[in-house]
Amino acid sequence: MEQKKLKFARPNYYQGVLQLRDVNEEIYEFVRIQIDRREDAAVTKTVKYPNGLDLYITSQKFIKILGKKLKESFGGEIKTSSKLHTRSKTGKDLFRVNVLYRPSRYKRGDIVNVRGDNVKLLQVGGRIFALDLKTGKRIKIRREDLPN
Repeated sequence: MEQKKLKFARPNYYQGVLQLRDVNEEIYEFVRIQIDRREDAAVTKTVKYPNGLDLYITSQKFIKILGKKLKESFGGEIKTSSKLHTRSKTGKDLFRVNVLYRPSRYKRGDIVNVRGDNVKLLQVGGRIFALDLKTGKRIKIRREDLPN
């Protein structure tokens, strides 16, 4: 992924890290497009891992927004944490935020067994909807009911 830098951003400056794990090329491209659209955020550092990528980004607010957009668009889970970075001269605590995104192992169109019935997944995101193959009805599925 290409690094985009802002004029005011120092090379090692960042307010948080977007941690992408087990993602495919479609998700990488989605993230790159979202970053390119923003004038107030830039990637100042990229660290690659065997199962993913860490993007050091100059805007905490954008990192949180991007995590939510990933979950809404592709499903999966996000975990947000913050870590005390420093204390300002006025005594205010300054934090850096980490957002971990890991996509769902299921995608739209998959056929899975849920509570003894085969269903075809229609939507996998914040909510999961499926078509019961026996009855032909559309049903809502709890995430914990999906097989591991």
